[in-house]
Amino acid sequence: MPSGTGRRRVVITGMGLVTPVGTGVSKAWQALLEGKSGGGPITLFEAGDDYATRIACEVKDFDPSPYLDVKEARRYDRFAQFALVSAIEAMQMAGFEGVPEGLPPERFGVVFGSGIGGIATLEAQHSELLEKGPRRVSPFFIPMFIPDMAAGLISIRFGARGPNYATVSACASSAHAIGDAMRFIERGDADVMIAGGSEGTITPLAVAGFSAMKAMSTRNDEPEKASRPFDATRDGFVIGEGAGALVLEELEHARARGATIYAELAGYGTSADAFHITAPAPEGAGAQIAMRQALEDAGATPDEVDYVNAHGTSTPANDKNETAAIKAVLGEAAYRTVVGSTKSMTGHLLGAAGAVEAVVSALVCAEGRIPPTINFEEADPECDLDYAHHGMVEREVRFALTNSFGFGGHNVCLALRRWDG
Repeated sequence: MPSGTGRRRVVITGMGLVTPVGTGVSKAWQALLEGKSGGGPITLFEAGDDYATRIACEVKDFDPSPYLDVKEARRYDRFAQFALVSAIEAMQMAGFEGVPEGLPPERFGVVFGSGIGGIATLEAQHSELLEKGPRRVSPFFIPMFIPDMAAGLISIRFGARGPNYATVSACASSAHAIGDAMRFIERGDADVMIAGGSEGTITPLAVAGFSAMKAMSTRNDEPEKASRPFDATRDGFVIGEGAGALVLEELEHARARGATIYAELAGYGTSADAFHITAPAPEGAGAQIAMRQALEDAGATPDEVDYVNAHGTSTPANDKNETAAIKAVLGEAAYRTVVGSTKSMTGHLLGAAGAVEAVVSALVCAEGRIPPTINFEEADPECDLDYAHHGMVEREVRFALTNSFGFGGHNVCLALRRWDG
């Protein structure tokens, strides 16, 4: 049902970020606008010459101590710490300390995704098991490892007793979380939701696994330039980590309390490729379905789209197929649309990517400034759109799409509309 046809409308009133280019929305946003790369050599573990890929986009300035006491931090995996910090910032931005005043706790929920969850904890505890035996495995192992724990911890922190679960759909996880949370509000099951995703997978096993797939860039000598979406010389993604959170609110609830509204979440499309465990469908066939659904859900036409935050992973297959999908859905309007990939700077945050990029898209709508796609040096004939590769673009953005695609053929497209009051 398109916006304006009687359904409850959903707006974004708070945002939080933990990224490889900065923790906190203000710091990360400024770095993205300036085209700063988060790439560098892996420092979270010793990535020796046996690793084909020895680079990543790590979160470098993360300090959980203002938000978590020492005991809490020890009991939460890195991905869960990221999730909590991003959610706390989003709630503070929205003006909430806990359950919104006057709102029953069951009207306030959390949907928070992760593609992999606490893999660092899994690896550490597996080593304990092998080296010291089963009695040395931590009693906190399971709650630290399971991917739903970020959603659980956020609900505990803020007293949210409404809908609560985790979405797990690889790199589409947090985009699914945002879309699902939107639906809870639209259909009247909640009035305020925290939605987003988190990932902390720069670990020996994860990097070895992605390397074995030959999915990641091996441009080890130039980590800042390794993530190069849509460039002809792209050779794979650069793994990243972090979290993004949004406070979604029913429009009239937000208006009644005088909230600052950053953008309207206007549409949600989701589909499956039903094609291959890792490769995208030719011409982005599944992605096209999700994008068309998001447009229809928002009651918008292709001509209205000013900006597409692309999935843009820097892999040969994704970028050309996503470009084909954008052109198929938008038609001639695709050549008047700015298509950007902030993964050129953050790397690929896997299950957290969709949430981080939804925050970016909301800020683009609010401010009319589009971050560049850096490291674009050599044109690819199959990638022939405007990728903001000459630097930050200043233009009015009234309507934006943001794409997220995951292994297994999961596709999500979210549609955002600028808020004009």
